[in-house]
Amino acid sequence: MEGVPAIATSFGQLAALAIFASVIFLIITEWLHLTIAALLGALLLVFLNVLTLDEAISYIGRSHATLALFFGVMVMVRAFEPTRIFEYLATQMVLLAKGQGKRLLLGIVALTTPVCAVLPNATTVMLLAPLIPPLAADIGVDYVPLLILMVFVANSAGLLTLVGDPATFIVGDAINMSFLEYLTKLSLGGVVALVTLVFLVPFLFSEIWNRQLDDLSNLPQPEVNHPRMLAFGGVVVALVLIFFVIGESLPVPIPPALVALLGATLCLLLTHQSKIDSIQNVLRDVDWSTLIFFMSIFVLIGGLEKTGVISGASGVLALLLGQNIVLGSILLLLFVGLLSSVVPNIPLVVAMVPLLKEYLVTVGMAPPEVLSAGYTGSFPPETLPLFYAMMFGATLGGNGTLVGASSNIVAAGIAEQHGKAISFQTFLRYGMPLMAMQLTTAGLFVLVRFLLV
Repeated sequence: MEGVPAIATSFGQLAALAIFASVIFLIITEWLHLTIAALLGALLLVFLNVLTLDEAISYIGRSHATLALFFGVMVMVRAFEPTRIFEYLATQMVLLAKGQGKRLLLGIVALTTPVCAVLPNATTVMLLAPLIPPLAADIGVDYVPLLILMVFVANSAGLLTLVGDPATFIVGDAINMSFLEYLTKLSLGGVVALVTLVFLVPFLFSEIWNRQLDDLSNLPQPEVNHPRMLAFGGVVVALVLIFFVIGESLPVPIPPALVALLGATLCLLLTHQSKIDSIQNVLRDVDWSTLIFFMSIFVLIGGLEKTGVISGASGVLALLLGQNIVLGSILLLLFVGLLSSVVPNIPLVVAMVPLLKEYLVTVGMAPPEVLSAGYTGSFPPETLPLFYAMMFGATLGGNGTLVGASSNIVAAGIAEQHGKAISFQTFLRYGMPLMAMQLTTAGLFVLVRFLLV
């Protein structure tokens, strides 16, 4: 593309905006697989010379931490698959229900929550959701409500830690927030979201809550394989969690992305040495589709940033809100929450982060340095509630509809593979009441915790 005359700014803006809107439309309508839609859009920006190939790659490079974190976690999860530990835990969950529907539902909450606190929510659903339909068939329960509940738990528990949801990590990485800082400031908000969900479970899933389950005597009893590998792998996971917490406070800081890559490498080493699987099989089963989707979205947002679309939108935001952080935070939480119910939250957050940064610079609440790709400093404390509100809105808004979060789409695909489709209307019936209640309680949390102090 070198040597081609610089493209007119107005055309570049129009092209970048039209391509981004078209990709979002294709994702919402499911006319194209989300990865194909995003990759086509990113390539179109390059072919139209809105971005050069070098610029596109540089925008991907800016978000290397997100890509490295999720690649590392995916490898670790896949390395444990031959041990069948997750099948074992799912069966124990059903047995502990002792024939009571309410215990089964609470068991799904109890099983999914800790897993999703350390794994991205979509990865958690990929891991646990395939276990639900066979178990539900054995006990005579419709698996669709169980899958929907698992998705709700995964999306809500994603707020417990910095790495639990792509949206929280993308925003946290953008404001240079450490894992430990997230735990001390925002994890309580995840607890509030989960408590809200548990409160609503008897009402949303009343048919199963009040049901006595079928005889459990014929339930399959999977055994844990390769206990030695599981023990060593457990040590690796424990070390990963410890360094997630303390890594960035060490004399030589170790960010979560690097910790995840190290954990993945150690799990690959264990897999190779124990010969329970081949390295090729583990790497083949990594969710490359999601990683390519992330990269393509970063390029699409780069097109909006380079052509000035984001800067223009930030000017409108500055005109509407001025320096009113309290009003801005609450409106942002509600706006992003509602929008995230119909627009997948990952591209929404990737677009909103630079928009918020530009807005803060425009109204004079942050220095221009925060716009640079390599900025590692702190943001003014009074501006951070805006980013926190965006985290909560994007994550909890994803519970509203079937297309609101990647974990929802994963669960729908798994349901369809087992013979039942989760319709948009079915999900909406469960999701909208929950989303409304969670956005309300999250708004109160942000207001009390950060804005009224």
